[in-house]
Amino acid sequence: MTQIRNIAIIAHVDHGKTTLVDKMLLAGRLFQDHEKPGELMLDNNDLERERGITILSKNVSITYKDVKINIIDTPGHSDFGGEVERVLNMADGVLLLVDAFEGPMPQTRFVLQKAIELGLKPIVVVNKVDKENCTPDETQEAVFELMINLDATEEQLDFPTLFGSAKFGWMSEDWAEPTNTITPLLDAIIEHIPAPEVEEGDTQMLITSLDYSQFIGRIAVGRLNRGTLKENQQIALIKRNGDIEKYKLRGLFVFEGFEKVKVDEVQAGDICALVGMEGFDIGDTVADPENPEAMPTIAIDEPTMSMVFTINNSPFFGQEGKYVTSRHIKERLEKELEKNLALRVEETDSADSFRVYGRGVLHLSVLIETMRREGYELQIGQPQVITKTIDGVEHEPVEELNIDVLDTHSGKAIEMVTRRKGVMLSMEPKGDRVLLKFEIPSRGIIGLRSQMLTATAGEAIMTHRFVEFQPHKGEIPGRINGSLISMETGKSIPYSINNLQERGRFFIGPNEDIYEGQVVGENSRGGDLVINLTKTKKLTNMRSAGADDKTKLVPPLRFTLEEALEYIQEDEYVEVTPESLRLRKILLKEHERKRAKNAALA
Repeated sequence: MTQIRNIAIIAHVDHGKTTLVDKMLLAGRLFQDHEKPGELMLDNNDLERERGITILSKNVSITYKDVKINIIDTPGHSDFGGEVERVLNMADGVLLLVDAFEGPMPQTRFVLQKAIELGLKPIVVVNKVDKENCTPDETQEAVFELMINLDATEEQLDFPTLFGSAKFGWMSEDWAEPTNTITPLLDAIIEHIPAPEVEEGDTQMLITSLDYSQFIGRIAVGRLNRGTLKENQQIALIKRNGDIEKYKLRGLFVFEGFEKVKVDEVQAGDICALVGMEGFDIGDTVADPENPEAMPTIAIDEPTMSMVFTINNSPFFGQEGKYVTSRHIKERLEKELEKNLALRVEETDSADSFRVYGRGVLHLSVLIETMRREGYELQIGQPQVITKTIDGVEHEPVEELNIDVLDTHSGKAIEMVTRRKGVMLSMEPKGDRVLLKFEIPSRGIIGLRSQMLTATAGEAIMTHRFVEFQPHKGEIPGRINGSLISMETGKSIPYSINNLQERGRFFIGPNEDIYEGQVVGENSRGGDLVINLTKTKKLTNMRSAGADDKTKLVPPLRFTLEEALEYIQEDEYVEVTPESLRLRKILLKEHERKRAKNAALA
């Protein structure tokens, strides 16, 4: 199998990973006529394109100098860390992509550590050397130091480095001498990344990734460790718990370009996709039916956060969505479980709601946003961090938080994090910016991003990754300001909004449909305030000087889905429909809220 190279690309969010893969595909003469130049071909899901992040790992391949290079594109965001660890099992080497200005970032460290533990050979690519004030040589040194800190072997430390710009499609061994092609990188892959090691013995493949097709069902993806696979062959599926089930392969695919291509036979060392098995999971082994041998299984990231998903029961339910019943939501969540591994779903005491567990607010909000675009209406409760009891002591997830911020705003950032039980680990100046490193409970990160951006005039860059469970850190102060709650159902009247502007900040504009119990703004003080925004001006024939001055309305504050989820209190929901995002109280009537409050105090 000297003619195959399996390589995973790892990098921090927004360091140009997906752009680089696209340029490599172009170099492999795989530019399709139907693809538009300049569009990211790998981030093919709308959400990925809008947010500029990779959510799902993807497999593509190119053929260069008669060598098939399987490229595995991995997510860089910590909420999708579970994806990364698994797909590294399919690779023989990694392409470590680092921004020449920012240097290695925390997410890079997290994934690189996994790659080094697996003994993978790295090639370092210092990208964006065309940026102003970038420091390619210092970046290369920083990567070397990082690898020493991660206990890399002598062989791993002897890594080749290429410099270039994925955006402009060139790579070179010297950043001061740009080329006009990306082929030096492809040559380095063929030279430095080892061909797959193929063991002698019967068929064996570890399922490391899942795919799903509405036509053929679940698809198992993995690298064939030894033996061969043929279409219609009998195979044994060895489950994590040791159970063995027999199946017949109905379909066998390999990756060519973007496509899965049907083949009759797959040789050891190649990455392939199998169809025809039921009930399999990540970490199960496909083996020879006569002599089934299991491979070491892989751990899947534990969820750290949960939210309640429930049906939309607001006065406006069913006006925009196609799927509004609990049966629809249940079926959609079950379908998501087929391919979204870090997700767990539990039914609650109520038949209409489900508790959904995930890796973080971003992980779950991507699912909610996808459902919303598919025509679902639902309501989401406040995110809750999952705690564990270890030796009789309550433990909670703790994360490493990195904040890259202007020097002038660093004091404010430190104060905000320490108020949320964060402990500062280091402070590293970088020109007029400073890199702050903290350890903070996952609870403390909920709602921090929007406050941090406000306090730093949008300048802060925040990244975080799960470290471990530690003893509970105590109470964290929540949102101080109360909510402005609508008293009536109707249209918001500009006259009423104008009169109530000093009461707080509004989330709705004039002439919007609102209902009783909807959260229409943030109170400027603590405690909730019920207000009437549907009251019109009384028209009489009496006039007073200055009474008809033009009203000046402050533009309303509009939340993104993540901001809304991080903003709400325990007694509030985010109502999500294909067209709208609304905040509301769980109990819409004021007398019901008062009764519940009194019952809680009793």
